[in-house]
Amino acid sequence: MALFEYFPGNYVWNLSVNIALESGGQIGEIEDMCRPLREAAARGADAGTGMFLEQWISMADKLAELAAEDEAGGRKLSASAKLQRAALYYLVAERMQGHGHPGRKTTYAKAQRAFRHAIIIGRENAERIEIPYGDGVIAGLLTRAERVQGAAPGEAGRAPCVLYVNGLDSCKELLYWSWLPHALSRRGIATLCIDQPGTGEALRLHGLCATAESERWATPCYEWLSARDDVDPERIGMAGISLGGYFVPRAMAFEPRFASGAAWGANHNWAEVQQRRLKREGEHPVPHYWNHVMWVFGAASIEEFIEKTRGMNLTGILERIRVPFLVTHGQRDRQIAIDYARQTYEQLLNSPRRELKIFTDREGGVEHVGADNMTFGRDYIADWFAETIGGHTA
Repeated sequence: MALFEYFPGNYVWNLSVNIALESGGQIGEIEDMCRPLREAAARGADAGTGMFLEQWISMADKLAELAAEDEAGGRKLSASAKLQRAALYYLVAERMQGHGHPGRKTTYAKAQRAFRHAIIIGRENAERIEIPYGDGVIAGLLTRAERVQGAAPGEAGRAPCVLYVNGLDSCKELLYWSWLPHALSRRGIATLCIDQPGTGEALRLHGLCATAESERWATPCYEWLSARDDVDPERIGMAGISLGGYFVPRAMAFEPRFASGAAWGANHNWAEVQQRRLKREGEHPVPHYWNHVMWVFGAASIEEFIEKTRGMNLTGILERIRVPFLVTHGQRDRQIAIDYARQTYEQLLNSPRRELKIFTDREGGVEHVGADNMTFGRDYIADWFAETIGGHTA
């Protein structure tokens, strides 16, 4: 199994197409959006992203119009489904643009309006929440645990919960559409997907940049969850995707109240990854990569960015983790070398239950964070939390 490569030789553009497919995009709509872009894609990852934006916005706008017609006719569930796809296409298009592109702010605003309205009229299990942080807020989507079949109302009590965090370039909506919150909910576990500093709303609307010290924002999120009357403070786990494979173990090393952790894609030494990328080793996750990472970390130059991320190395801190921890990685990850997964696993010396799961061609999910097939990573991680913080797998 491998990445669906609509644009031959253009990994970054293909990654965006696969993200859309795995997040609920429709193949026919994606074909209509991508067909006019073949020539532009052949010019490289950074060229032609403005054309990508135009094509994907056009489809998203059409879906938003169709959703409005559905809603006017009282067909709110149908409207919600269309609006979610519209929001997805807006977000994928926005993600492809360089910082400062004139269409980026407008597109992101459209995505937010579409998604927020979709979850309301569709009665989605995704409540918007805001956690005060610094001069802004960390926005999130709370998915509640399903009540165990046969239980009486009110019997659920305080459920286990997973704090689910972004990588470098994802957002809480894409976390929601990874369907891990749905898989956890079915197992009796709640999920809080967040836009932590450096991602989503935190970066775009509040100017909150990323920090190597992820415990700074993870601790306030833990405390917000632990104060809820529907969350068990002794059974709060933490999961992260892509660069979340650095943020999660780092946070848990310095915030011991998390009960279990999982990395959906390891990122043991991201500082070293930057040195490799400077040498053009490995694939980039987004176009205009250096422009993007400087924005995320609030750096005025590549040199300042390199300095700000110099400490993003888990060596020497993982010994602090004393709870179960799962490391997953795709065998053919083209962004992050598989050796980093082994390093993280080997250094979890004091975890009472550590596991390394490499996804191979036998099953799928072999690309970066399973972009070729996210079902295997999603189910494996959901089962892990059911087994380590409480829940059910049958």
